[in-house]
Amino acid sequence: MINLFKIKGQKREDAANANGRAPVKKQSAGELRLHKDISELNLPKTTTISFPNGKDDLMNFEISIQPDEGYYQGGTFIFTFQVSPSYPHEPPKVKCKTKVYHPNIDLEGNVCLNILREDWKPVLSINTVIYGLNLLFMQPNDEDPLNHDAAVVLRDNPKLFESNVRRAMAGGYVGQIYFPRCI
Repeated sequence: MINLFKIKGQKREDAANANGRAPVKKQSAGELRLHKDISELNLPKTTTISFPNGKDDLMNFEISIQPDEGYYQGGTFIFTFQVSPSYPHEPPKVKCKTKVYHPNIDLEGNVCLNILREDWKPVLSINTVIYGLNLLFMQPNDEDPLNHDAAVVLRDNPKLFESNVRRAMAGGYVGQIYFPRCI
């Protein structure tokens, strides 16, 4: 069977090459939606976005969060976003590059945020995820932790938790674990 669409696409590509233009890469639905999400971003004043691979690679970017209140005030926390071509039907993969003492972020940078897992819906956007990450720094949650030790301290002794956060952000040990400076 002859695939007419393939032949037609090949003719179009050949014509574009003959005109001296590079072939146009067709964007996936995920790329189109992500482009829309990024163009409509309404970032909190504590958050910036960057594209380490250049603006041509929208599917991989970083955000920096600098909380201006709460336990993590004054720190800088970098998150990487990897967005699959099937976005928004799949949530973005988000990792924290900054080692942080936090009940909802483990030492490998995995983030426990319900909208990145079971509560993800295609109507949610990158903006929603960024606001969720900001909320984690304003209101750490000890009820659904990835870092169980930090969660127990937050629940049982908030003053010690605050001291541990400050020590970790200043570049120091909490227990046997070293945290690089992020202030």
